[in-house]
Amino acid sequence: MKTVARPAIHARFKLDYPGFSLDVDLTLPGQGVTALFGHSGSGKTTLLRAIAGLERVAGGRLAVNGETWQDDAVFRPTHQRPLGYVFQEASLFPHLSVQANLEYGQKRVPAAVRRVSLDQAVAMLDIGHLLGRKPARLSGGERQRVGIARALATSPRLLLMDEPLAALDHARKQEILPYLERLHDELDIPVLYVSHAPDEVARLADHIVVMEGGRALATGPLTDTLARLDLPIKLGEDAGVVLDAVVAERDAEWHLAHMEFAGGHLWVRDHGLPVGHAARVRILARDVSLARTPHSGTSILNTLPAVVVDSIDDTHPALTLVKLRVGESPLLARLTRRSAHALELAPGQLVYVQIKAVALIG
Repeated sequence: MKTVARPAIHARFKLDYPGFSLDVDLTLPGQGVTALFGHSGSGKTTLLRAIAGLERVAGGRLAVNGETWQDDAVFRPTHQRPLGYVFQEASLFPHLSVQANLEYGQKRVPAAVRRVSLDQAVAMLDIGHLLGRKPARLSGGERQRVGIARALATSPRLLLMDEPLAALDHARKQEILPYLERLHDELDIPVLYVSHAPDEVARLADHIVVMEGGRALATGPLTDTLARLDLPIKLGEDAGVVLDAVVAERDAEWHLAHMEFAGGHLWVRDHGLPVGHAARVRILARDVSLARTPHSGTSILNTLPAVVVDSIDDTHPALTLVKLRVGESPLLARLTRRSAHALELAPGQLVYVQIKAVALIG
């Protein structure tokens, strides 16, 4: 039986600048959203620019879903790479209307190979009412939505997004995130998404590449990678996991939703999602406590059996970070070292996790 190769992006680049070098050799999923995650200066944007052809890297290689864009014999310049690029600031032509900006992007693509129509891009970003305006009459969030729509209008085979929410305040970020989720759910276009914000990554990404010092120090599926105790970038208060779940039940009296995941179930605040709807839940390590036996008479709704996998000293000498497994799903808990000692935690031990807060994020 012939095996069909999965879509994939292969990127190998080595680049040296004074005080900085990029050295990566990655095989990434050719579908869904891959987050390039790391602190400022870790090499995320340099890698994205190399993929776009904006940085010409001698000896580099780039293949996108079976199509070679760069190797020792081939170098497609940026304008010949079927990609869309969304920057931190939407670089719209100020003298053109929104409609004309979108049409400018679409003109790059022959009609015969267009995969995303202008109407589809407009509908997905909900900008139909903005088409007659000039960029100066748009809010920051509206400009970014138009910038994303213009990138989609080029019918890209790869969408690059370089911290597209970094220049926006919290309210505008919350305005745009649902549209980014729509791109994830409705379009079959792989996305490389640069960010240093754990909440964005938790909400949008399927796969993550952790960057530091120009190297990819960790790469893999989002849930498993975030649960690694050896994750090179310490997330501090943002340490935790993201689980895929489904709404199994809604409690109208108490405004709660019952979420099922691979390993158990959780009660969360009801956000109005229908039964059967898939969603993500985020559980931060600081919101998980452990007990040797199940407790009753507590305000904590979510208590689940778990098995200790391992533990490490946390960034503060008073704390330890514990990895657990709840059914098939990983979980992290942050405890004081004193508590961990009192519980006599050891790999393979059965404990009960008490989850104080669960965030429904999509």
